[in-house]
Amino acid sequence: MSLRAKVGLYGLLVVLCLPFLFPTWWMVTSSFKPVSELLSFPPTLLPSRWDFSSYEEVFTFQPFARQYVNSLYIALVVTVGTMAVAAMAGYAFARIRFPGQNVLFVVVLIGLLIPSEVTIVPLFQLFHGWGLTNTHWPLILVPVLGAPGVMATFIMRQFFLTLPDELEDAARMDGLGRFGTFFHVALPLARPALSAVAIITFLHSWNLFLEPVVYLSDRDLFTLPQALTHYVDTYGGPMWNVQLAASTLSAMPVLIVFALAQRHFIEGLAQTGLKG
Repeated sequence: MSLRAKVGLYGLLVVLCLPFLFPTWWMVTSSFKPVSELLSFPPTLLPSRWDFSSYEEVFTFQPFARQYVNSLYIALVVTVGTMAVAAMAGYAFARIRFPGQNVLFVVVLIGLLIPSEVTIVPLFQLFHGWGLTNTHWPLILVPVLGAPGVMATFIMRQFFLTLPDELEDAARMDGLGRFGTFFHVALPLARPALSAVAIITFLHSWNLFLEPVVYLSDRDLFTLPQALTHYVDTYGGPMWNVQLAASTLSAMPVLIVFALAQRHFIEGLAQTGLKG
């Protein structure tokens, strides 16, 4: 491409990116504005005076640091658990032949067609009977064994289908059994798919809202999406600058995770549909 064509192409890409970047820019810059400037018209792209008090109030009105740790450790546990379950289940569906294999896989995929709102009441009754309400266990078990886990299993199965049979034949000749082949041959090659599963699962768990509202009542156990709705004044109105500051802090881990693993994420998704 000529220099003029490259400049034109990159200029077009920058213009197309603006609608996606502007909301993030507005959220971050507005978190440093006082409420009077935040609601002023016409709006300003940059604060006339950088005000950091909203970030102090984030930790004053409720235990935001504790809630931040809650979301972080739940998302990490769910991500690791989903990766482990999906990798083993996906490998079994892709590489192990057994009667009713395809029928069972279709039954598993049906879990993607059931909205979480439909199952929330029976699941609440189930966890309440086990004495696990107002704990983090429902927020861990439901994503790992529910629809997010099914999606992760589908991604891993599609990836394992692309592996040549000669790899398993060579592993068996070296004396590896089924588990040895999985852990020493298939799993190391599945890093792109595992990265895609990790990002999708982490995002889903980090942004989970309905389940925390249903299962949790103790403010110290809240996750971030639930905590963001509690930044209100004495009249019940939203504290916009504090909510924007809390939202900015909440978005940081997601942006960091995706920035570090975006190449593996795209590669993993690209390879899940090559064979089926």
